Amino acid sequence: MAIENIDDRDLVNAYINGEEKAFEALLMRHKDKIYRFIYMKVKDSALAQDIFQDTFIKVVNTLKAGNYNEEGKFLPWAMRIAHNLVIDFFRKSNKVKMISESSSQREDFNIFHTLRLEDENVQDEITRVELESQMVELLEHLPDSQREILKMRIFKEMSFKDIAELEDISINTALGRMRYALINLRKLIEKHQLVVHY
Repeated sequence: MAIENIDDRDLVNAYINGEEKAFEALLMRHKDKIYRFIYMKVKDSALAQDIFQDTFIKVVNTLKAGNYNEEGKFLPWAMRIAHNLVIDFFRKSNKVKMISESSSQREDFNIFHTLRLEDENVQDEITRVELESQMVELLEHLPDSQREILKMRIFKEMSFKDIAELEDISINTALGRMRYALINLRKLIEKHQLVVHY
């Protein structure tokens, strides 16, 4: 059987049993999806490449240590490792003010992170990454002031107080722009018939 026709579970087992080419096949099969996923979070190609490499070092180390028990769900497992490394990077660099859902004023403001990675199967994960890409494109159709506030809130996870100070506006104005941005974004989502789970 050609190696590209072997499923992930069998490739993982083959690699654990010393077949190096099996890991090459896994890497070639999933590298684009995992790299795109990381790049969408960090928006920097060199940084995304670094985190991508760290992800696969961790994948290799975990597999070689015999700690893989995901029952064949290799892609969402690798995505979760990438996701955790991205969060680690932001925490260490302090580029993002990390806030918990409970401290945000309205949970629906965090549109892009409402789905939990560990609960997704392969198809769900691929669909979600593609959906995020489409939603990022939709943001470009919003008025400048709304788009920027949405990016600060969602991608940088800034508080409304910090956004208001940065933009030299009141917190109420920041909240208002965010509300209109979400209303317009939802209209765009409906227009383009995207399926979003809040």
